[in-house]
Amino acid sequence: MKTYNEAMPIGTELFRSPLISFLYERGWRQNFSRSGFPGPDEEFRMAQEYFKPAEGGLLVDVSCGSGLFSRKFAKSGTYSEVVALDFSENMLRQCYDFIKADGTISEENLALVRADVSRLPFASGSVDAVHAGAALHCWPAPSNAISEICRVLRSGGVFVGTTFLRYSSSMPAIARPLRQQFMARSNYYIEEEIEDLCMSCGLTNYTKNVQRSFIMFSAQKP
Repeated sequence: MKTYNEAMPIGTELFRSPLISFLYERGWRQNFSRSGFPGPDEEFRMAQEYFKPAEGGLLVDVSCGSGLFSRKFAKSGTYSEVVALDFSENMLRQCYDFIKADGTISEENLALVRADVSRLPFASGSVDAVHAGAALHCWPAPSNAISEICRVLRSGGVFVGTTFLRYSSSMPAIARPLRQQFMARSNYYIEEEIEDLCMSCGLTNYTKNVQRSFIMFSAQKP
């Protein structure tokens, strides 16, 4: 951790800040509701439905941030092991502090790992489930990341992600150009682009749930 100092794009480096890491669950994440995110408890429930084929297996929560969902997955008792993985050392420190403060989470089945989502430190076909909450828009190379996720998933393994949409299919066509111009500098996709991204990286059985600018999508390794 102390010697690995590779610089990343500003969108990624932002979350390495101690201040942003501290604020993430103390106000930052709560603002996602303005874009249609239903809230952590409901998002967790939705993800658990998608992850039913992976029950009892290894779940990796990539770009876990401060471990908001990693802790929920670990406490659920649904998985044999949960890995909370993030590129930000400060996010992982926050995650560790939350785990210690909680007191109900067993460290035996929850590991913290610092790694780049485009270079996951897992053997091919060794992971049953991968979760990426509000992360896709932060990745410098989403196609590299999803290809890597596909690599580490076992056959039948499940990938579930959430992100902000550039605009949803329900948005009136007349409003889309303005929204697109407003979001031009952001790494946000439309529904069809996310599906194409998953399919082109080798995943199948794509499904989605859209609420305003929020999307939860799921796909499986063949």
